[in-house]
Amino acid sequence: MRKKTIITLGGATEDINIYPSEAIVINNSKDILRQKLLAFEYGAKISIDTSVATFGGGAANAAVNFANLGFESSFLGVLGTDERAKRILNNFKTHKVNTSLVKKCLKIGTPFSIIVIGPKKEHVAFVYRGCKDKLSLSEKDKKAIAKVDWLYITSLSGNWKKILSQALKEVKNVAWNPGALQLRLGAEKLKKFLKQTTVLCLNKDEAIELVLSSKEGKNKSRVFLNNLDNLLKAVYDLGPNIVVITSGREGAKVYNGEKIYSQGIIEEKKLADTTGVGDAFNSAFIAGLEIYNQDISKALLLAAKNASSVISKPGAQNGLLTRKNL
Repeated sequence: MRKKTIITLGGATEDINIYPSEAIVINNSKDILRQKLLAFEYGAKISIDTSVATFGGGAANAAVNFANLGFESSFLGVLGTDERAKRILNNFKTHKVNTSLVKKCLKIGTPFSIIVIGPKKEHVAFVYRGCKDKLSLSEKDKKAIAKVDWLYITSLSGNWKKILSQALKEVKNVAWNPGALQLRLGAEKLKKFLKQTTVLCLNKDEAIELVLSSKEGKNKSRVFLNNLDNLLKAVYDLGPNIVVITSGREGAKVYNGEKIYSQGIIEEKKLADTTGVGDAFNSAFIAGLEIYNQDISKALLLAAKNASSVISKPGAQNGLLTRKNL
């Protein structure tokens, strides 16, 4: 059987995960978009219990996951020419991700993240985009996108609207996990992209932000916005064929215009941190649709298993499942 082909479009980073014991979580329920805050004593010197260097970036995490799950996976993004870029490329090589579409930026550094792990292993990421802003699509890129079975798009920066428009003209199936810059544009201006999206992947906070920015959702109540079923239908009405919304320990739900599918979490053997769990879940769901012939329930179960495995090990990629150990 021919391997399914996929290109992931977005960023690749080297991550430094730090684990400070003095972090606290503050309930901020008055702000619907920032319901919890990770905080430290102002002006204090904070000790770090341990730190771990790993690899990340939404598109990179997805590319490795797809390769592990049996896809012919390619990463399309920009890296610098520094040592960090070499380590990222070596990691791709280790996981058999095609890097022929990687672009090099001579003057700006490779992206990296500092990820602060909180008391319940949740995280906040401080991201340096670096050369990621310099991404553009060549004719070679467009031809490659037109040939693959799926394009998986994560957070974009720089001239992202042009990149998105060009990519969507070429693609057969597209999964999209928009980043902060995209969501900030608002639902009304994103509709033209959403209507071309096969599967839209969001977490609950992102879904709330998107719905609040729409004409239909701007006056919705807090009770409405905190209900996943309501969010699924409101986001679906903006144009995508399938909507996936994850909600931390509450699990995830999917809506395809006909039925709402639910998936609870699979309890992890060990809780290391939540870095990359969304990327693991979303990309495994797309892989599951192909592996299980569009069976949403089976795809959700695969996604949950993958997320549980990632949570059990530090970093975004260390716990990703392979096709063999499914």
